[in-house]
Amino acid sequence: MTAMTFVIPVRHFANARDWPQLKSNLTQTVRSIAAQSHGDWRGVVVANEGSDLPALPERFAVEWVQFPPNASHDQHAGLSREAFRDAFRIDKGRRVLKGMLRARDSRFFMIVDDDDFVSARIARFAADHPDAHGWTVDDGYVWSDGGKLLLKHNAFNQICGTSLIVRADAYGLPERFEDATPEYMMTMLGSHLRLHEVLARQGTPLRRLPFHGAVYRVGQSGSHSQAPKILQQFFLNREAMRRPRQWLRRASGLRLLTESIRREFFGAAAH
Repeated sequence: MTAMTFVIPVRHFANARDWPQLKSNLTQTVRSIAAQSHGDWRGVVVANEGSDLPALPERFAVEWVQFPPNASHDQHAGLSREAFRDAFRIDKGRRVLKGMLRARDSRFFMIVDDDDFVSARIARFAADHPDAHGWTVDDGYVWSDGGKLLLKHNAFNQICGTSLIVRADAYGLPERFEDATPEYMMTMLGSHLRLHEVLARQGTPLRRLPFHGAVYRVGQSGSHSQAPKILQQFFLNREAMRRPRQWLRRASGLRLLTESIRREFFGAAAH
């Protein structure tokens, strides 16, 4: 049994605003994962057949799928916000399910968005705590693409999908992909916020990961969330200006992108 499997769902290439940028981001994400300090892990990239993927490091496999593009990938007139989100959740959830079924003998799973970064300590921590239900990454960093500053965020699970480490049996994976309902894929695999609540209700609550576990990349044109850069999102807006104490608390969380942070989250070749 593998202690930890990182599952990276990649959208259909027809839904990518900038596929070369997506490939570049994915290269950085898998480099981050491959820097794990413990060897008992593997990665599964889930992508549509025909996708031009970058070269992947050792311990990574590709689960090829034939799902159609998400027709509601971009929000447009006439589509409610919740319908837009549900379409995304189903598309992400079915990709995640394919990846998990590929590696169902894993002890823990971590779903990683294809442009985020994870701590090099995660696989070791999971291997050292095999009986835990799992953890939420409440402490993480927000990073503007290409910037030299990070922002510490102590409610990271509220803003980023790369924020849950869950023991595999808590997912209740079906025997076959065809046995999964749309609701299961949306709730258990396509929404990190919904899953957190479900696990608490079923008596398998997640604990807080006791270190900064991931980096959320913002301020890039190809992301689905279209989250703005750190300054615009957390400092240079009306809401932030109206709350000076909160503004100062956030400012105290700014950190330089040091070499130690590069090594832990970005891999040795990060710039």
